[in-house]
Amino acid sequence: MQHLFNRLATPFARLAGRPSAFSIAVALILFWVLTGPIFNWSDTWQLVVNTATTIITFLMVFLIQNSQNRDAAAIQAKLDEIIRAGAHARNEFIGIEHLTDVEIEGIRTRLEIVVAEPQGGPSSHEAVKRLLHRRRGSVRISS
Repeated sequence: MQHLFNRLATPFARLAGRPSAFSIAVALILFWVLTGPIFNWSDTWQLVVNTATTIITFLMVFLIQNSQNRDAAAIQAKLDEIIRAGAHARNEFIGIEHLTDVEIEGIRTRLEIVVAEPQGGPSSHEAVKRLLHRRRGSVRISS
């Protein structure tokens, strides 16, 4: 079942993300609006678009979630490989995506504290402030 779903979901998600799919959707809505006077703006006329958009939205949620899950898993595998291959990386970070949100937030907070401690150089916050200041100074605003 999983293999069949992936074989169907991948091309549909790819097609749905194209500009032509958006153009087709806009054209269908315009067609629906233009047929309003023909059907005297009836309840059935409104029900057609409401039902169609509800069904499409419902199905698209699953396609989008499937794509997001695959992308996240692939990115996580790549990051784990970078951590594993790095000479000074801490391998205990591999797999932390399986922790709870609270546990991950705790790790992130502790890492920010460690980075902020003076180690002979500027803290990460100071470095970020300098970077932002440089970016603002180099961006020209045209009027």
